[in-house]
Amino acid sequence: MASITNPVQRTFIREDFLLRSETARILYHDYAADMPIIDYHCHLPPDQIAENRQFENLTQIWLYGDHYKWRAMRANGVDERYCTGEAGDWEKFEQWAATVPYTMRNPLYHWTHLELLRYFDIDIILNKDSAREIYDECSAKLRQPDFSVRGLLEKMNVKVVCTTDDPADSLTYHRQIAADSFGTQVLPTFRPDKSMLLIDTPQEFILYLKRLADSTQAGNITSYEGLLAALQNRHDFFASMGGRLSDHGLENIPSHFDENLARQAFSEALNGQVPLPAAREAFKTVLLFEMAKMDHAKGWTQQFHLGALRNNNARMLRELGPDTGWDSIGDYSQARGLSRFFDQLDSTDQLAKTILYNLNPADNEVFATMTGNYNDGKIAGKMQFGSGWWFLDQKDGMERQMNALSNMGLLSRFVGMLTDSRSFLSYPRHEYFRRILCNLIGNDVENGELPGDIPWLGKLVQDICYYNAKEYFGFKI
Repeated sequence: MASITNPVQRTFIREDFLLRSETARILYHDYAADMPIIDYHCHLPPDQIAENRQFENLTQIWLYGDHYKWRAMRANGVDERYCTGEAGDWEKFEQWAATVPYTMRNPLYHWTHLELLRYFDIDIILNKDSAREIYDECSAKLRQPDFSVRGLLEKMNVKVVCTTDDPADSLTYHRQIAADSFGTQVLPTFRPDKSMLLIDTPQEFILYLKRLADSTQAGNITSYEGLLAALQNRHDFFASMGGRLSDHGLENIPSHFDENLARQAFSEALNGQVPLPAAREAFKTVLLFEMAKMDHAKGWTQQFHLGALRNNNARMLRELGPDTGWDSIGDYSQARGLSRFFDQLDSTDQLAKTILYNLNPADNEVFATMTGNYNDGKIAGKMQFGSGWWFLDQKDGMERQMNALSNMGLLSRFVGMLTDSRSFLSYPRHEYFRRILCNLIGNDVENGELPGDIPWLGKLVQDICYYNAKEYFGFKI
């Protein structure tokens, strides 16, 4: 128990938090709670793991780069200087602490108190009255050796971390981590979005081609074939470093299969011209298609994060840059592009294991049924409807995703939760997911909709929490 002395309220997070039935409690405490974690998609910085960073205070590890918290603070009337601005670390934390009571019913309220409890053994409500003592106690602990970033990963029993990396990245830090005796595997994930999306902005595209060419040490990229060769080179390199996944963050799947038009777009962009929309769409389609075939050839898993409407606030984008909290759910057409793209790959039996994540909950059933079109019986759960993502990785979003998957496919083959986070304090989200999963199944048992076969249900829960992902991705743990 924490040493906080103020007479403040204990948290609501008790042993049976979110577990509304006896079956749910048995499934969670006896089967789910102690399972290791496989974080197969996140944005943790590998340099901080390699260097085993020690954070000076709670603000640095908790608020820096966290656009979830920034959005809540802005909505609560907190000035930008306390989010991304020049205010001091304590001042920023003080404003966050004063915001927390106003986040009730937002998942931030649950996550905040789970993280304080699981990492720091602090079992009181965070608010303006408790802020100073919580800040001081957590900051003091963070300066202890076992609260380094590696210590935090080990504390949460994280067996695998898959970071998100550009093809041009050197992966120097991954090599450094692999050479150490660190118990958590840290593997790269191939995220080639810039090679496709920058076709819309030729000057940036040209600069990126130079960076990609430098990473291959094979000379300048002056042709479409040269670009494909460079991406294949880096794909091979990522595989040599233990990579087993690719990832793409797109509005929707492009599906204009015209190689001649794609080559034309490349040539025009290389000459500084903005290609016409149809040519840009063809370029993105054909390049994505070629990389999907690379994934299949290596037995990798391809991931598609679809549906974000990014950088809505142009003024704040100019001032702060991307990934600072100005994105939202988009309402793009999804089904036709998914069908055309996957069918083209499947027609030559080159469709890799695939995970689809949607950001618009209106598309849950679209995505869940689309995966069923391309399971071929060769790999259990080959096509996955991925866990609730970004705005949907909260209780209602997770339940809706799992209900859609259950109704349209096999929940039992689900590869489970991931953090998709930049924070080393995000791993209680796996506990959050596991409690929600066990409660969902427990409710069905209590309602007489599932048999009370606890050993089988316990196995199902453990598979979803850990074993399915371990087998699906082929991790050697």
